[in-house]
Amino acid sequence: MKIGIVGVGQVGATAAYAMMMRGVGSEIVLVDRNADLAVAQARDVLDAAALADPLRVRAGELANLDGARVVVLAAGANQRPGESRLDLLSRNAEIFAEIVPAVVAAVADPIFLVATNPLDVMTQIVTVLAGRNGVAPHRVIGSGTILDSARFRTLLAAHIGINPAYIDARVLGEHGDSQVLHWSGAVAGNLTVAEAARQMGRELTESDRSRIDTAVRRAAYAIIQGKGATWFGIGAALAQMAQAIEGDERALITCSMLTEECQGVRDVALSLPRVLGAGGIVKTLTPKLDARESDALRRSAETLKEAAEGVRF
Repeated sequence: MKIGIVGVGQVGATAAYAMMMRGVGSEIVLVDRNADLAVAQARDVLDAAALADPLRVRAGELANLDGARVVVLAAGANQRPGESRLDLLSRNAEIFAEIVPAVVAAVADPIFLVATNPLDVMTQIVTVLAGRNGVAPHRVIGSGTILDSARFRTLLAAHIGINPAYIDARVLGEHGDSQVLHWSGAVAGNLTVAEAARQMGRELTESDRSRIDTAVRRAAYAIIQGKGATWFGIGAALAQMAQAIEGDERALITCSMLTEECQGVRDVALSLPRVLGAGGIVKTLTPKLDARESDALRRSAETLKEAAEGVRF
């Protein structure tokens, strides 16, 4: 599978590196408005190929994406310390209004993986822009809360005292401030996380839940404060998504897509559990929520809907 990555700053380059280390794809083409950066990143990633799973990595232009099945969109401005993801919207919308039509002109029916913040609104913008050129909505996928969900699992696992691979816990809604931790659906094996914690001798109190919620919700801000941006986690997430597409894994991933209806809010991009395969999103699953989670998800959807409606592109 040929993969294109548009925007090869830290996120795009790390995604390429993660794909190469996981053996995803046969060729990766890096495209950036800074051509020298694209060349340098390609050479740097390629240096590791002989130590991992060899594949072709090269710099190119948008026209060189011809034949790609997946195109990662990681272009755009970085989030500044103290800046919300939604504050980035106007700047990044302008960038994508140029990039997306050019990609669609070069690539026949691509699957877009969107990584640029504010993630959900940018996913909706790409869906509209690509749709004008015949790309179906299920082929435009935002990384969404796949990373937030990984953080949720990691923190729960640390509290309970088990490996995070054996916890299923998801974050729904916005990849941002209004995200909803799906506590009522979080399980370890066939046990609720509260029961698993109890049996491990580690109670899961309301104070513990609040601490974990805050840590998940504020994780990106803490990283940005220390190093300016996040890239390792999202790079790994994009590699996992590309792998699911390449292998037609029908993996259940919590990611963003333009959704016909969510908690009464229509036509909004946000994260829900979705089945991801060779053609993009195969199916969206509707999680069972308690009353508090339902209200929170509705508010998250309303926040994103309002933000998207204010953009012209």
